[in-house]
Amino acid sequence: MNQFEESVQSKRNDAVDSAVGFIASFGFFTTLFIIATVIHYFGS
Repeated sequence: MNQFEESVQSKRNDAVDSAVGFIASFGFFTTLFIIATVIHYFGS
């Protein structure tokens, strides 16, 4: 076994980290879309 497998820094599940990253990026782009829609609505 190599030395990196013996002393891992995080034993958390990678699926949880992936889900958090997906939700964070999805929320960011949703917020941008909502802001752009509001600006478009009030601009015209």
